[in-house]
Amino acid sequence: MASQRAVRNRIASFKNIQKITRAMEAVSAARLRRAEQRIAILRPYASAIRRMTRQAARDAGAEVSGLPLLAVREPQERVAILLVTADRGLAGAFNSQIIRAGLQLGAETEAAQRTALWFATGKRGVSSLTFRGKELVGAYTGFTDRPAYADARRIADDLMTAYIDRRVDRVEIIYNGYVSPLTQRVTRETLLPVAAATILGEDEEPSSEAPARSRAPVEYEPDPEAILRVLVPDYVEISLYRALLESTASEHGARMTAMRSASDNAAELIDDLALEMNRARQAEITQEISEVVAGAGSLD
Repeated sequence: MASQRAVRNRIASFKNIQKITRAMEAVSAARLRRAEQRIAILRPYASAIRRMTRQAARDAGAEVSGLPLLAVREPQERVAILLVTADRGLAGAFNSQIIRAGLQLGAETEAAQRTALWFATGKRGVSSLTFRGKELVGAYTGFTDRPAYADARRIADDLMTAYIDRRVDRVEIIYNGYVSPLTQRVTRETLLPVAAATILGEDEEPSSEAPARSRAPVEYEPDPEAILRVLVPDYVEISLYRALLESTASEHGARMTAMRSASDNAAELIDDLALEMNRARQAEITQEISEVVAGAGSLD
């Protein structure tokens, strides 16, 4: 049995760890509230620009074939895979599940005799892909705690340029969609070509039971094709920005949950060690009493 001093030192160590995990939980909770507010503000705008893009693409008809970002190429031999991870760990399975989903998509892509081109945001994704021998075409780090629109624009510019220059034929993005602090859903979306992308989000899909609503005809000035030339790049940027914000909120929620679990585990270990220390103390007292009794018996 360990001595009282050793057990006491272990209890002090776990108490220090518990203080750190509780502080990290509080910080993540505060950041999560801000991230939720940013998502709540962006989601209506992202939904609106998706609907506008879909409407304009439908009304443009055959004219959209002249827009490179809307053109669907066959065969799609080069697939860009963008993994949205975090710069930091200590967030449970937040990073590992994205990396695992990305590697699975990469294996499926290569099994179909296609080339996977890797992009990643966050130090965790960049380091994991590099460790596994994947050559990164684009690596973006240093902003996952609070992404700005400029970060999404920089990534979108690189992806759109690669698509227009025919260096990639398709762009897939994998990120953690935010549901609640306890739930983050691994989400895969086709970003480019826009014609194959998910222009309607899951929360916007019309119900099969809902009656079809008639839409008033839309008059365009200038023509739909000219509007799409401006609207489509904005759509790609907004889609990326939304994915970054969703990932940030998911990261803070996952870290808050992980730190709460770590604090609870530390409390249980402290209780177990306190019992162990009490047993050690009782054993020492019993030993001392036995020695006293034995000494008294020897004097008789």
